[in-house]
Amino acid sequence: MTEEQEAAFDQFLAARSTSLLRTAVLVCGAAPHDAEDLVQHALEKVYKHWPRIWQDNPEAYARRTVVNAAISRSRRRRLIQEITFSRPPDTAAAELDLDLRDALIGELRRLPPRMRAVLVLRYWEDRSESDTAALLGCSVGTVKSQAARGLARMREHMGALA
Repeated sequence: MTEEQEAAFDQFLAARSTSLLRTAVLVCGAAPHDAEDLVQHALEKVYKHWPRIWQDNPEAYARRTVVNAAISRSRRRRLIQEITFSRPPDTAAAELDLDLRDALIGELRRLPPRMRAVLVLRYWEDRSESDTAALLGCSVGTVKSQAARGLARMREHMGALA
């Protein structure tokens, strides 16, 4: 790897690692140390392929790696354990009502991993349908249907709690 590529990777790491951690915490619904492991895994892959991807869109590659690893991890476990959340990184406490946010995160945890990934990327990360589809390697129609079904499930549970 050239010095220019090394410097670009260092800049990427400084600028995007916190965002990737936030995404990992939300997508995988895991304890912070598990999310950190996913991000570390993704950054290892990014570094390995940096000469090929550094001028394209390394963030998309890293984010997709985090999401895919979270989905694979969830498939392997099959049993969802109780998950404790601290405040996701880069989130101000005054942004939302904390009780509402905790309830929403709890409902998000109930969803299947792929549906959870769609909702996190689409609404928490504020990505377009096409960006979300590209990151997950699926069609825009799949993103739309998964988002609609996920939101419907969350509304149904939230309505039952009220």
